Amino acid sequence: MIKTIHHDVPFQLESGKVLSRLDIAYHTFGELNNEHDNIVWVCHALTANSDVDDWWRNTVRTGSFLDPEKYFIICANVLGSCYGTTGPLSLNPATGEPYYHDFPEFTVRDIVGVHQILAEKFGIRRVKMMIGSSLGGFQCMEWALMQPDFAESVVLIATSSETKPWAAAFNESQRMAIEADTTFRQRSPLAGLTGMGVARSLALLSYRGPDAYNLTQTDNNSPETPFSRRVHSYQRHQGKKLTERFNAYSYYRLSQAVDSHNVARNRGTMSETLRAFKPRTMIVAITSDILFPPSDHQDLVNFIPDSEYHVIDSAFGHDGFLIEHEQLNSLILKFLNND
Repeated sequence: MIKTIHHDVPFQLESGKVLSRLDIAYHTFGELNNEHDNIVWVCHALTANSDVDDWWRNTVRTGSFLDPEKYFIICANVLGSCYGTTGPLSLNPATGEPYYHDFPEFTVRDIVGVHQILAEKFGIRRVKMMIGSSLGGFQCMEWALMQPDFAESVVLIATSSETKPWAAAFNESQRMAIEADTTFRQRSPLAGLTGMGVARSLALLSYRGPDAYNLTQTDNNSPETPFSRRVHSYQRHQGKKLTERFNAYSYYRLSQAVDSHNVARNRGTMSETLRAFKPRTMIVAITSDILFPPSDHQDLVNFIPDSEYHVIDSAFGHDGFLIEHEQLNSLILKFLNND
């Protein structure tokens, strides 16, 4: 069940802008043991929520790396989202109306700053493992650098030390699609939804890649018309699905947060920054990931001192982190057990 804490102390963003109050939504699974040494903190990706069992299927299970019988698992919804943590559809205390497009830009470091407030409210000083994929991995990296002794170990999956131009280009094209929707910037929760549906269809190209599309969307029979393809309805369906559960303002701002990611920003060179990593770290790339390909993980592999590296084979591209739970389970359980 979703829970929420309210934080009435002003929170300053990296931009200098201030949110006068915060709501922070989170889910927990399992029980905290007497020694408080069984905590696993999950950082979620772009449009997910804090209910890990909802989007990371077959992982919050007995015998898995997120075993609720062994671990106290916590996941907080990210700043700027629409699943309970303060975001564009939240009420702006200064106006009594939702922020909408007035919600300020924020960075991954700001997201982690909000998570740290929740950890402090819980009295959590250290976790056994912190784990995240994609944007979730960004958060884990930032947290490990902002608070070096917080995590005993970190697992980084399908992620990167910085958002490279290739990934940022996808995000900018998605924002252009939202901006092209004439309803965008209207003060309505429905504003920009058509544009966001198009943006999502663009994003899917980077999430899946050619192997996954050719594997799952090939026409079974010759189409009745050369202008009708199975993949056409798939793209439209996936765009529509997101419009039914998300909003364009959150999507827009979160994509900007993704583009802000560079762990070396204001810290020195990338090698100097990553060599300051203290947790034991596992890095996992996916063979067919075109958004954050295995080459994007090399800074992490080369410079994080106490790290191990694995590449899992999958035809499902970046989304492999959601699908290949058996491969991930095998790797992460060995890592947790120090094998």
